[in-house]
Amino acid sequence: MSTRGNGRPEMNGRSGEAQVDTRAMLEEHQRRTQWVWWTVIILGFWMMSASWSLGASAVVEPSGGREVWLSLEGRVAAMRWSDALSGLLLVVFGWRALRPARPISAWICCFVGIWLTMAPIVFWAPSAALYANGTLVGALVIALTVLIPGMPGMVSFMRMGGDQPPEWSYNPSSWPQRAVLIVLAFGGWIFSRHLAAYQLGYVDQPIEPFFGDGSRRVLDSDMSHSWPISDAALGAFAYTIEFLMAWMGGTARWRTMPWMVTFFGILVIPLGLVHIVLVISQPVVVGAWCTFCLAAALLMLPMIPLQVDEVIAMAQNLREARERGESVWVAFWKGGPAESSVTDERTPQMLEITERPASVAASSLWGLTAPWSLTTSALAGLALMFLPAAFALSGPPAHLFHLGGPIVFVIAVVAMGEPVRLVRWLNVPTGLGLAVLPWMTATPLIVAVLATVTGAAIALLAIPRGSIRESYGSWNRFVR
Repeated sequence: MSTRGNGRPEMNGRSGEAQVDTRAMLEEHQRRTQWVWWTVIILGFWMMSASWSLGASAVVEPSGGREVWLSLEGRVAAMRWSDALSGLLLVVFGWRALRPARPISAWICCFVGIWLTMAPIVFWAPSAALYANGTLVGALVIALTVLIPGMPGMVSFMRMGGDQPPEWSYNPSSWPQRAVLIVLAFGGWIFSRHLAAYQLGYVDQPIEPFFGDGSRRVLDSDMSHSWPISDAALGAFAYTIEFLMAWMGGTARWRTMPWMVTFFGILVIPLGLVHIVLVISQPVVVGAWCTFCLAAALLMLPMIPLQVDEVIAMAQNLREARERGESVWVAFWKGGPAESSVTDERTPQMLEITERPASVAASSLWGLTAPWSLTTSALAGLALMFLPAAFALSGPPAHLFHLGGPIVFVIAVVAMGEPVRLVRWLNVPTGLGLAVLPWMTATPLIVAVLATVTGAAIALLAIPRGSIRESYGSWNRFVR
């Protein structure tokens, strides 16, 4: 598709009727979403004006005597100019996006929104007002540019069709499936923003109901100071993007938006695991726990098995495109074929949540089961975490259980995702290690015996597969 000077789309290689139909669809979509771009323009003017009225007073330094790469005056100036220039870009490209068939202008506005959420982190926003304004307006701009009107330009190339993958028993992109991800990501966002508020200096003390000054020690630790930016604020940014991406696209996005499902999967799965590993290493590296850090990690953990099925469906669709001789590159960015998809007739509508809350809630967890073996392993992992406190352990024995217990728990929870049930086998070497290693350290006899029995049980519990309730098409052969 090319664009003429008047902004109207020209469909290469298609009949005049197809050009008219596509043009009519674009113009109708633009009429319905015109208010979005006027709102973006208004937010642009707001950012230009707010950049000089917010943060002039009540400026603060980061917590824990942390040294940052800009002076206080430089941080104030950087935030002001960043917000002002970002606002100007929103006005200019928001105005351009008022015309149909200008997806580049819409994408530029989206990336400006992403920058607005990042700038307070990069420049260590010197006041809570500047941080809140940038992150919230940035999130709103992202929602306005790619969530509410849909992916820019998608109307002109989206392939219509079913929304359930072939030979699957459910749709991994349904709204109930994504609703639970939205709730979990929002919870992580809330916890991370409070931790970021402490590191950036907006609150004097982080909330810590269980571990004394543990949160302060973690947030002001050498591990945390090794980052050039606030690691808590970076976590809040990641949860912001996850929260917004969970909203993006329709119920067939595994087929129509493979690129988005891929990036969302990267945020949730590998980066989520990195986040969890960093949290569980806190008692070993820092010697303290942080309640809100643990809460954010616990919210991230179930997102991994809940998201992996959508990634698998997306990958299957790209493979089908390649087998049909289509360009995988084009299918990745513009969506794949719809021939083999079917209509999802099983998932209840979100509108029914007030009438059938149990049914909607159950459908949000399709693909996730908790067999007794994995549930018992998860509980055993939690029990191992408390052994050092129960027996006043310190040094290597304590580190062994502080790391081993959470690792067992994480493996068991991730393996509750039916498509990745094979992950449970990782608990075999983990359990055997927990059974043997206490005898190689100065671990009290009773603790070593408990660890041996528990570790051996964990290894044995990883052998049974447990129940599998759903079908995953060609992926079924890997569900073992």
